[in-house]
Amino acid sequence: MAFHADRRLTGAAVVIGASGGIGAAFEAALIEEDAFDVVYGFARRENGKRHIDLTDEASIAAAAAIVATGPAPTLIFVATGLLHQGDHGPEKAHGEIDPDWLARTFAVNTIGPALIAKHFLPLMPKTGRTVFAALTARVGSIADNRLGGWYGYRASKTALNMLIRTLAIEERRRNSSSIVVGLHPGTVDTALSRPFRGNVTPGNLFAPDRAAVQLLDVIDGLRVPDSGKAFGWDGAEIPA
Repeated sequence: MAFHADRRLTGAAVVIGASGGIGAAFEAALIEEDAFDVVYGFARRENGKRHIDLTDEASIAAAAAIVATGPAPTLIFVATGLLHQGDHGPEKAHGEIDPDWLARTFAVNTIGPALIAKHFLPLMPKTGRTVFAALTARVGSIADNRLGGWYGYRASKTALNMLIRTLAIEERRRNSSSIVVGLHPGTVDTALSRPFRGNVTPGNLFAPDRAAVQLLDVIDGLRVPDSGKAFGWDGAEIPA
């Protein structure tokens, strides 16, 4: 993977969720590519990363204040997501819907990225190509929902897709060259997907470093008319 010269992104790159499988690989790929003046990695579990908690707006604001002291960010990637935790997993039927778990799912998958946008989008330049991308999921597509189930995860990602669309409209008024998108990485060999790999066909379970490069290739190919949409790891648009 290499950024094309006419779309090369300079300034700062920001990775939210840089201790997770995809986020860590994405940050490493950015550093290796050396296309940015500085790469910031933020994570809830710090592990040498700067701290951020998507459920705590004050920590998001503090993270944005750190980035604000350096070069303006031209790439922001939100690599966070919640599908299961402890005894909680995706609901197979409506009888399993739990209000507390549903609220937790939306807090991480929807509200957290919205707050990242609130505090980080104003730091991005008002001119020139910028990209704000957040991990979404194909199961968040209403048109593509043929199996049902996974109520909270599906709904929280669908809501995220609407937020992305709305943010893209507003951001284009501020910077006509801005791009705001959702990215689906496919099934990646991380803790998030581990309990659900039984039905993955051979060749469709990606290592994190491969997934990161694939997503960077998609970002590299984005154009302004793509803003507000969601794309898969292969660059194909995901229906709303």
